[in-house]
Amino acid sequence: MTDYLLSEESIKIRDQARELVKWVPRQMILDMDQDKIQFPKEFLREAGKRNLLGCRYPVQWGGRGLDWVTTTAVLEEIGTLGYIFACVFGVGAELVCDAIILHGTDAQKEKYVKPLLKGEIFAAECLTEPRGGSDFFGTTTIAEDKGDHFILNGQKRFIVGAEGADYFLVYAKTDPKAEPHKALTCLIVDRGPGVETQYLYGLMGCRGGGAGRLVFKDVRVPKENVIGKINGAYPVFKTMMIPERLGTAAMTIGSARPALEVATEYTTKRKAFGTTISSFQGVSFQIAEAAMLMDACRAMIYTTAQAVDHGIDAHRIRRMVSEAKKFVTESCQKVAHNAMQVMGGIGYTNIYPVERIVRDLRLASIWTGSNEIMSMIIAYEWYREHFKNKKIPGPRDYENDAPEAAASEERFFE
Repeated sequence: MTDYLLSEESIKIRDQARELVKWVPRQMILDMDQDKIQFPKEFLREAGKRNLLGCRYPVQWGGRGLDWVTTTAVLEEIGTLGYIFACVFGVGAELVCDAIILHGTDAQKEKYVKPLLKGEIFAAECLTEPRGGSDFFGTTTIAEDKGDHFILNGQKRFIVGAEGADYFLVYAKTDPKAEPHKALTCLIVDRGPGVETQYLYGLMGCRGGGAGRLVFKDVRVPKENVIGKINGAYPVFKTMMIPERLGTAAMTIGSARPALEVATEYTTKRKAFGTTISSFQGVSFQIAEAAMLMDACRAMIYTTAQAVDHGIDAHRIRRMVSEAKKFVTESCQKVAHNAMQVMGGIGYTNIYPVERIVRDLRLASIWTGSNEIMSMIIAYEWYREHFKNKKIPGPRDYENDAPEAAASEERFFE
């Protein structure tokens, strides 16, 4: 559906992502879902060898200098392997590297970005803490200033790559007396003394990504590992929310796609009452709804990717990214639901991969900012935009287009 939106080079890279997907052994997918593989380093190494990690970053740092539209296409393809493959693919190359590329020094890019995009080292992002996730600026992880370095203490949890990553992007409080938005610093923390993975979670889905709790005990972090400015984590956080949420939406489309394809095939083969069940509207209409939602998701995600590429108003992008994350993740969960429903009991077994897809996609509307947080952002930015636009002369006053518009005595607001 979306090939016409892609450049010739973008289609070429999209197809290279498809080749990577074909390369992945079936056993790797099964072993990850059973947590026999706790972090897929072999997969990331192969992605790095094929130069598919971080394709939108400058060539000098290991990327291909492309755009978000291309990245969207790549992430969708990676997602077809399973949601966790796209998670680990994106966390290091699309989130951690994004912060370093946009806010870091050349020395940091040389040391941490280039080898990661080659698949030689691995990274994880550390936001959520045991006390809460959405209350990001209420972090209790502390980095104490010791002159030329910080001493880091605290915990982060639900960290994809807690088991497997070589370094971590950590947000910590460096000025406890400052207001929340000016109290945090973003740090690159190498795995080493004082960095412990103490707990690996038994997840409902998205297994095999080494999701765990990290504990930092008196970790020495040199000041050259500060991303951006000391007490200046807020600008880093703001820019990272674009790849975090837009990337989540893109890869969710890919993860739902196999469910629709499997269900489509199944319903054209399975017979009941002497005919294939695809001939029954109760079945085919659910497939039709799923196909419609997938196309709507792509329309929204590519529109949003183009908006980011064109650098339109930051508030508009914030709203569009939040809308995309919420709409796409909820729609794709519905796609997977419909696929299981039309397949009946066999869809609920592990004879087909639909049950795994349903489990995996349940995470989509929770992580990288819950969909309730997305609704708050959408509402805030929509109202803000509405009243900003009212100050600009518009085409007409629509309130007057009613027969009794002049009945002012009927317009009560308090």
